[in-house]
Amino acid sequence: MFLSCGDALFDCFSVPTDGPATIRLDGRVGGSPLNVAVGLARLGRPVGYFTKNSTDMFGRRILAFLQQEGVDTSLIVPTSMNSTLAMVELDKTGSASYAFYTGGTADRSLTQAELPAQLPAAIRAIHIGSYTTATEPTASSLVALVKRERERRFISYDPNIRPSIEPDLDVWRGRIASLAGTAHLLKLSSEDAELLYPKQSLEHLAQDWITRGVRLVIMTKGGEGATAFTGHGVSASVPGIHVNVVDTVGAGDTFQAATLVWLEKHDALGAAAAADLDSDALRSLLSFGAKAAAITCSRRGADLPFAAEL
Repeated sequence: MFLSCGDALFDCFSVPTDGPATIRLDGRVGGSPLNVAVGLARLGRPVGYFTKNSTDMFGRRILAFLQQEGVDTSLIVPTSMNSTLAMVELDKTGSASYAFYTGGTADRSLTQAELPAQLPAAIRAIHIGSYTTATEPTASSLVALVKRERERRFISYDPNIRPSIEPDLDVWRGRIASLAGTAHLLKLSSEDAELLYPKQSLEHLAQDWITRGVRLVIMTKGGEGATAFTGHGVSASVPGIHVNVVDTVGAGDTFQAATLVWLEKHDALGAAAAADLDSDALRSLLSFGAKAAAITCSRRGADLPFAAEL
């Protein structure tokens, strides 16, 4: 079983109107780690979600959606605080820009006292990422959780940088440096890498994180494919998959979910096994993730693929 932790929000997509006096929004449940949980469920894997979720109209829909998708919600902490909202605008290529409404919201307010005292024994891997790993008090709470569980479970981390929520890039850099000593799998997009480390190569970044303790580093490069590096010095790359892009929302989360599924299926959901992957295995893993992400890009929003589609 997997456990994904963190963001729980509504993505409100701007729909074209006749003039500037009107804004029309199309709201959909979102959040990077939440998408990963849904992706795992759709790929046939048992998964739970851990967050602090509002009991407002948005939070009730978030909870119902997760349950509808087959995600275990028993660890979710309820609160009357408001839900986080993200306003999403797409450009002509389908790339998204975000404006977040996050002041005093539920998923950003998780405290260490609200962490589960003990996780179910069936949980083999924990995934965290995005703005809830950079905004307090949730960030420190999730870090405490994965540090506590690192020796018993596989830890997956995708920073998924959101500077519109936390504009201080040093906060993100510091969190990545800290979690590089905790996470076994670290996935970062080339776009985020360029934002945080503009003068460093992907190879240099990967080696630095591996030295700190990461066992498998994956760099996704959008339409250009992806590259992976293992703790034992093996690397491999795959090209992107051509698809008619509707938008790119949820593509990275899809890749993350597919990666975790591949690792479990190939008995590599462990620190030593992930570090031992050879180049053929890495290419197989990356190809599976790229195919899944391409499907998501071919339809609107974070509509992640089911196992039968792969």
